[in-house]
Amino acid sequence: MSEISCKSENYRQLASQIKGWAKELGFADARITRAALPAEAEASLLAWLAAGNHGEMAYMARHGVLRVRPAELVPGTVRVISLRMHYWPAAARAAEAVLADGSRAYLSRYALGRDYHKVVRNRLQKLADRITQAVGEHGYRVFTDSAPLAEVALAAQAGQGWRGKHTLLLNKKQGSLFFLGEILTDLPLPEDGSEDGHCGSCTRCLDVCPTGAIVAPYQVDARRCISYLTIELKGAIPEPLRPLIGNRVYGCDDCQLVCPWNRFVVHTREDDFVVRHGLDDVSLLELFCWDEATFGSRMAGSPIYRIGYAKWLSNLAIGLGNAPYAAEIVVALQQRQDHAEEVVRESVAWALAQQQDRT
Repeated sequence: MSEISCKSENYRQLASQIKGWAKELGFADARITRAALPAEAEASLLAWLAAGNHGEMAYMARHGVLRVRPAELVPGTVRVISLRMHYWPAAARAAEAVLADGSRAYLSRYALGRDYHKVVRNRLQKLADRITQAVGEHGYRVFTDSAPLAEVALAAQAGQGWRGKHTLLLNKKQGSLFFLGEILTDLPLPEDGSEDGHCGSCTRCLDVCPTGAIVAPYQVDARRCISYLTIELKGAIPEPLRPLIGNRVYGCDDCQLVCPWNRFVVHTREDDFVVRHGLDDVSLLELFCWDEATFGSRMAGSPIYRIGYAKWLSNLAIGLGNAPYAAEIVVALQQRQDHAEEVVRESVAWALAQQQDRT
């Protein structure tokens, strides 16, 4: 056998080992793809940015085409190892039941436990360490929603699934309720093939979006997306969109809840993603009455902590403005009318007006 053939066989064996190690570390799957995306991916990204669909996420424009050029993001990269990890907590109260109760707070199910950035990144590093033990020192870098990288496009190219019309990754056997992570490596591992999409003529995700953020199949205008409005947007949510937010105070899962492929959801086995502090079934009013110290202590280690206390109160105030009238809601809002932060005062004033209109 030639030296080149021996090396190829060694890399095929290593790729198989990596996939086995990934599952031992709690990942649902590992797939491998080249460190480049088709030209149309770059063209699509540039058109999306030119339309202003990224809103105030300046980092999207600042990093530009690096998102679709992994080999430029990390020089020397020749392959991307794409990984998935399930997050949907089996014990959480039914999402639809919470959404249907205007007095309850709906938080995206990925955020009910510990911060996934830390959890997934830690597992990625452990996998990278295993690879190093097997092959010696090599060039690599781990990512999980932490750098300008087109994670969904790379995962789809690696055969982890396909990009759905809501722009999220869909897997035929396991839906979309998982986190993605990557290891960029200089090891020339054999590539996995991609698969065709299976959305067909279905438009349920477009039809259900509360704010009409999915403006066309495979295209989201972040400026209307509830996840952007409640997490990324620093100021108050624009007034015309506030009534459409309902009781969604951190993120939104509607497009995934309605997706037929999520009937195959796989519940997480990770203790870190188990529901904390009863956040799967809690009233808007209870959360709004937390003081800053309570927010800090209970949200420590949670992705929610990142938005800060003022944005938290602002989102909750809008939820309370959309809630059925209750005298105790009016009292709680009045107590925060003179809050030091403008983003809170504006949302509270709007919410009070909504509540008072229902008396």
